[in-house]
Amino acid sequence: MNFLDGSLYPENQQPLIITAAPYAPSWVPSDFPEDIPVTMEQQIQKAVDCYNAGATVLHLHVRELDGKGSKRLSKFNELIAGVRNAVPEMIIQVGGSISFAPETDGAAAKWLSDDTRHMLAELDPKPDQVTVTINTSQMNVVEHWEDADVAGTSMADPEVYNAYKEMTVPAQPGWAEEHIRRLNAAGIQSAFQCYNVNSFESVERLIRRGIYKGPLVMNWVAIGGGMDAPNIYNLANFVRATPDGAVLTVESSMRNVLPVNMMGMAMGLHVRCGIEDNLWNQSRTKRMSTVEQIEQLVRISREFGREIATAQEAREISKIGVFYDTVEETLLANGFAPNRVGATQGFLRKAV
Repeated sequence: MNFLDGSLYPENQQPLIITAAPYAPSWVPSDFPEDIPVTMEQQIQKAVDCYNAGATVLHLHVRELDGKGSKRLSKFNELIAGVRNAVPEMIIQVGGSISFAPETDGAAAKWLSDDTRHMLAELDPKPDQVTVTINTSQMNVVEHWEDADVAGTSMADPEVYNAYKEMTVPAQPGWAEEHIRRLNAAGIQSAFQCYNVNSFESVERLIRRGIYKGPLVMNWVAIGGGMDAPNIYNLANFVRATPDGAVLTVESSMRNVLPVNMMGMAMGLHVRCGIEDNLWNQSRTKRMSTVEQIEQLVRISREFGREIATAQEAREISKIGVFYDTVEETLLANGFAPNRVGATQGFLRKAV
């Protein structure tokens, strides 16, 4: 991305899109009973509450009545239908992991099979987005957590903690290409989860080879443990590679969420919050609900002078439902330089 003079002024930035992640598949209801919804009615109401607080994207997972993360697509269909009815304009983004929570205490925290994850393209009603991970990676989500972050929670159990410490993300090239093709065919936008510049570069190659032909919507996932660490050097390196037409959301975990989001807000990027990412206020004196986290970001963004995107603005910025016919159109719309022609090295200029 290019930051010309005035780029940090709010009048030269898009309204802020806030993604809410309130369903928290890695936690159990007893970890935060006031804010982890279990019944279907509670889960639908949580989406409504997040929307009313200012979030226009809902990162969606589903729970069973026993409190465990659901792996049944029928439950996803039920929740999507309920959210569509309650807040029809909210962007529904299904977490592509489905649920990586262990089935039993001490079991491995792992993602579902490739074939099951491909079935997300068959959800009915269909979501607006499905998150797509690129490149198999370690996903040690607890690597930069402190002991106090998990004190009094299910994660304080060494077996549970180790299950998440040893987790990996399966996202090999063949799976990713097939998954993107199926989502494209269903009219569902791929929301790419990028863990570092390497995964972004793989997404760019997928675009340049014509596998993905749509708007470039990404999360920079700065949670450590095989993914970028949450610091300004990694963020700047990622943003430097990102083309100007992309929609980039910053994402981190625990008490890094707020400072990373503040950097993103100041730079004109978009943000994500919720108890899937963080349970605490910055002094770790109390747990913060997802709605409280959204309200905090709304207040801070307005103090920056940056307004919050309406649902319609968020849809327009993210180009929900838009796909392109050719590689060349995709590159141009996203702000990439065109593919090189013949024996040239490639020119860093846009096609006209």
